[in-house]
Amino acid sequence: MRKCLNSRTLGAAVVLAAAQMTATHAAWEPSRPVEIIVPAGPGGGADQMARVVQGIVSKHNLMKQSMVVINKAGGAGGEGFLDVKGSKDNPHKLVITLSNLFTTPLGTGIPFNWKDLTPVAMMALDEFVLWVNAETPYKTAQEYIEAVKKAPPGTFKMGGTGSKQEDQILTVAIEKDAGVKFMYIPFRGGGEVAVQLVGKHVDSTVNNPIEAVAQWRANSVRPLCVFDTKPLAYTDKVTADKSWGDIPTCASQGLKTTYLMLRGFFMPPGATKEQVDYYVDLFKKVRETPEWKGLMKNGAFNQSFMVGDEYTKWVEGEEKRHQTLMKEAGFLAN
Repeated sequence: MRKCLNSRTLGAAVVLAAAQMTATHAAWEPSRPVEIIVPAGPGGGADQMARVVQGIVSKHNLMKQSMVVINKAGGAGGEGFLDVKGSKDNPHKLVITLSNLFTTPLGTGIPFNWKDLTPVAMMALDEFVLWVNAETPYKTAQEYIEAVKKAPPGTFKMGGTGSKQEDQILTVAIEKDAGVKFMYIPFRGGGEVAVQLVGKHVDSTVNNPIEAVAQWRANSVRPLCVFDTKPLAYTDKVTADKSWGDIPTCASQGLKTTYLMLRGFFMPPGATKEQVDYYVDLFKKVRETPEWKGLMKNGAFNQSFMVGDEYTKWVEGEEKRHQTLMKEAGFLAN
């Protein structure tokens, strides 16, 4: 009897030890709410994507903890980037990035570089479209550019998000391509830019599709061309007679510049592989939901997805490209 009891005791001890070892080596997961920092204003593309991710995670119970979206747009997004940079070893914080990941430090000289963060995943690439108010007579980019050429320099106003950021970089590229000069007017985010175009406070914008789709659907704005090498892949009608795929490329309209923008996630410095892997797995699940697919379709996104070394190498290349673009535009900080 004593021998049997010892055997049982030993067996129980082995099971308990195995359970403790399993618990010790369990995959990492958040233990408190996760913040998504948006280094841009409300209503823009980054803000909309962050809130869609937040809603998907909550609706489909993809994470035990909640997500909280926080806009930190000050200093062309520098406020948000410095916040995340200063949150070393905090795995409960993410930042959704756009091109100001490169343009803000290059243009302002703030003590920040994307290498201060931990890359997690590229979720998509965002397109840029040249928009005008729907009540204007311009049906093509060529017609609009001809009108700008005939007016005194600076007569036509181009609205965009921030100064020395992607919208202004693209505006300068248009000016060089077409030999024109706009008055560039910066706003806090793409949502505000779209409202300003509807209100005729500016003459044109280069907003992302997701930032102006509601106004296009309401026939308040008109797309003239897309800054990509090929037409967009989405053929479902957005208005009564037009789809994203019906918008011609700007190159076919005489504007050779092409430009797409990152929509991706980073973590603070010091994140471990297990923590990064957790969020990569989470974002893969997000991408499989109908809500995410609806966002991609509604906003005509390029659905590129990258993680790991591939993502890091892509970001390195984009940093170099933006250094060249910023230098050509005269936007580099002294």
